[in-house]
Amino acid sequence: MEAGGEDKYKAVMELAKRRGFFWPSYEIYGGVAGFYDLGPYGVLLKNRIVDKWRRFFVQDHSNYVVEIETPIIAPSKVFEASGHVENFTDPIVECLKCGRKFRADHLIKDALGIDVEGLSPEEMTRIIREHDIRCPVCGGPLGEVKTFNLLFRTQIGPYEGNIGYLRPELAQGMFVSFKRVLEAMRNRIPLGIAQVGRVGRNEISPRQAMMRLREFNIMEMEYFIDPEDPEGSCPFFQREAGTRLRLLPWRAKEAGGKPEWYKLEEAVREGIIIHPCLGYWMSVAQRFMEALGIPVEEMYFEEKSPRERAHYSSQTFDQLVRVSRWGWVEVSGHSYRGDYDLSRHMKYSGADLTVFKPFEKPRVVEQTLYIVDRGVIGRLYRAKAPEVLKLAESIPQEELRRAREEGRSIKVGEYEIPPEAIRVVKKKVKISGRKYVPHVVEPSFGVERVVYVTFEHAYSTREGRIVLRLPRDIAPVQVAVLPLLEKDEALREKAREVYHTLRREGFYAVYDDSGSIGRRYARYDEIGVPAAVTIDYQTLEDNTVTIRDRDTWKQARVALDELVNALRRFIYRGASIDEIGTLVG
Repeated sequence: MEAGGEDKYKAVMELAKRRGFFWPSYEIYGGVAGFYDLGPYGVLLKNRIVDKWRRFFVQDHSNYVVEIETPIIAPSKVFEASGHVENFTDPIVECLKCGRKFRADHLIKDALGIDVEGLSPEEMTRIIREHDIRCPVCGGPLGEVKTFNLLFRTQIGPYEGNIGYLRPELAQGMFVSFKRVLEAMRNRIPLGIAQVGRVGRNEISPRQAMMRLREFNIMEMEYFIDPEDPEGSCPFFQREAGTRLRLLPWRAKEAGGKPEWYKLEEAVREGIIIHPCLGYWMSVAQRFMEALGIPVEEMYFEEKSPRERAHYSSQTFDQLVRVSRWGWVEVSGHSYRGDYDLSRHMKYSGADLTVFKPFEKPRVVEQTLYIVDRGVIGRLYRAKAPEVLKLAESIPQEELRRAREEGRSIKVGEYEIPPEAIRVVKKKVKISGRKYVPHVVEPSFGVERVVYVTFEHAYSTREGRIVLRLPRDIAPVQVAVLPLLEKDEALREKAREVYHTLRREGFYAVYDDSGSIGRRYARYDEIGVPAAVTIDYQTLEDNTVTIRDRDTWKQARVALDELVNALRRFIYRGASIDEIGTLVG
C-alpha cells in the first residue's frame, strides 16, 4: 500500500538522502534555506532529464531551435532594460516584536486561505490589519508590507559602482545575443534560442524543499516569431493540433471553476490560448512530463490573471503537477512575451534588434517620416550640431512620433531634442521589405522541481520493498551486473567481463558482488536501475545471462552476444522483458 500526503513526502525524502539523490545543503552548519545539494544519483538523474528536455525542445526542432550559453552575471544595465531592477520584487513584512521577515502573500494565504498574489503592498497591509494577522513565530504585530527585490547584487571587477546581478532567468542572455544568433542561422524566423543553466533568486522565505530555491537550474527557450505571420511562425503546429490539454483559464479560476479538457486547436481557435505557438510548446511540455512518468491526469495548465502575470507577459500558463505534500506545484511557465524584451534592449542599448523580411516584389509606398530638423538643431547647438544629429540617427521612428505628438523632448546622450525640432515629411519610396521587432514565446522549466516531481512519482512500494519506477531511459544507472554468489571467483570474473563490455558499449553500469543476490536486487530497485544482469552457473556453461526487470521482477535469459542489443531495446525502446529473451523462473 502506498504512503500518502506527509507520510509519502517523508518516505521520499528519506530515500533521496539515503540513496544519494538530494538533501539540504550545508547540513553540518545547520543548513541554509533555499539551497539543496544533488548527490551522485541526483546529478545523473538531473542530467538525463536535461538531455530528454533537449530532445523534445531542441533536437526534435533542430531546423528552428538552437542552444547557446551566456554568462551567469550581467551588468546592471541589462536588468534595468529588462525591467527586473524595477519589477522583480516580492512583498515582504517584518514582525515588529522579534524582527523576523516573511513573504506577505504567503503569510496571508496560510492565515486566511486566500490567494493575494499581485495585490499592492498597501492592499496586503490592509488585509493584515483587518484580520489581525500576526507573526507565526512569536505572535507579535506585523509592520507595513513593502517590496523586496529578488536580484542577487554583486560588483564586477574592483571598481565600486560597476554593479552586476546574478541572472534570475536565462532569457536576457538570449535576448541580448539575439542578433548574433540570427545572423549565424542565416536570418531565418521563426528562431528558437534555448539555454540550460544556473540562476539565482534571493527569495524572502523559501520553503517547500526543492520547490522554491535561491539557486537552481532552468531549462528555457525563447522562440522568436513574426507577429504578422501566426501560421508561418509555428510550421509544426499540426503535429499537436489534436492533443488534449487540461486548462484552467484565469476567469474560470476566479469564478471557482476547475480545469477542463480542450483540444489544442480548439483552445487556440476560441482564444483561450492567444497564439498557436504558445499552445504548441505547452503541448510539447505535456508530452515531456509524460515521458518523465507523470500521468496527464496528474497535471494541468493554469492561466495567470493579469494581476499575477510578470511585467513582460501578455499571457502566461503555469504547468502544474500534483505532489503528495503540497498538492499542485508549478514545474514550468509558458509566456507570450510579445516584443517587450527586444524593444526595451533596443531602447537602452541603441542596437538594432529588428528583423528584415523581404517582399516577393518591391513596393512603392507613401511613408510618413519623422526627422530631426537640421536647421533647428544648428541654431540650438551650433558647433555641436553634427554630434547631436549623429546621435539622433539612432532614435526609432515610433519614439520621434510620440515625442512630437506629446510635445516632449527626447534625450540623446547629454543633449535634448525639443519637439519643435521634429518634422513630419511624406514621400514615396520603393521598399523591398519590412522591418519588425519579433515577438517571443517562452517555455521555461525549473530543473530541480522537475527532478523532485519525477522522483516522487516514481516512488512506489511492492511487498514492503521500495521500487523507484523511473522511466528506463532516465534512470541514473541503467544496468547492474551481479554475480549470483559473492564468493565464487569464476562467477565474479565473468561478471566483471560483462560489466566492462557494457561500459564500453555506452551503458551506465555498476558491478556489485556484496551481499546476497536478493539484497542486491532490492538495493538497485531503490535507486531505480531498470535492468539487473545476473551471471550464474549456467552462464559458465552456455554463455547466457538473465536480465531482471525492476518493475515486474520477471527475468529473461539472453545469450551474451545478444545482451547489448537486448538491453538497448529494453532501456531505450520500451520492449517488455518477455520480448527480449526467454522468461525463466
